[in-house]
Amino acid sequence: MSEFTVYGPIGFWHVLDVRAYDHLLFLLVLIVPFSIKEWKHWLFLVSLFTLGHTLSLILAVWGVIRINTSWVELLILCTILVSALINLIHRGKNVDKKWMPWLLGITFFFGLIHGLGFSNFFTHLIPGRPSDKMWPLVHFALGVEGGQLVVVFGSFLLSFLSETLFKFTKRDWILMMSSFVIGVVVCLLIN
Repeated sequence: MSEFTVYGPIGFWHVLDVRAYDHLLFLLVLIVPFSIKEWKHWLFLVSLFTLGHTLSLILAVWGVIRINTSWVELLILCTILVSALINLIHRGKNVDKKWMPWLLGITFFFGLIHGLGFSNFFTHLIPGRPSDKMWPLVHFALGVEGGQLVVVFGSFLLSFLSETLFKFTKRDWILMMSSFVIGVVVCLLIN
């Protein structure tokens, strides 16, 4: 059996697992300011997040990074909260070009943090030496990217429906979704 048919679906469902919805929440607040027409921006952001996620898995597999998972879970929630707050600070405006380099850096850094949350599981998922885990890791990352694209297109569909059926403005949609995510994250942080 091909490694891709094994590890690609694990990465894909890692993103779409509703029990681990932190990934879904982060993607939602990351791309909600964009329209589907701005595909170069959001595709680059989503891929940059995957790159950060994969890099932290590589570092964990090779034993370069070891971190307490309870701290990582807290940091993941903080990344989601910060991303949603950024949307509120911008008051639902589209991302302008001068803010894009900051958003790129934040997205990559947050990808590193999110990857650490899965690193212990992934390190134990595949037996063998670190070098034996590299191709499965690549296939896992491709699955993650595929799952993220499903989330992105689902978000764009919801955005389209909210703007056409319910007559929300893009600004209202951004503020509503970011506020919803903040509410969920604050409840998780309290618990």
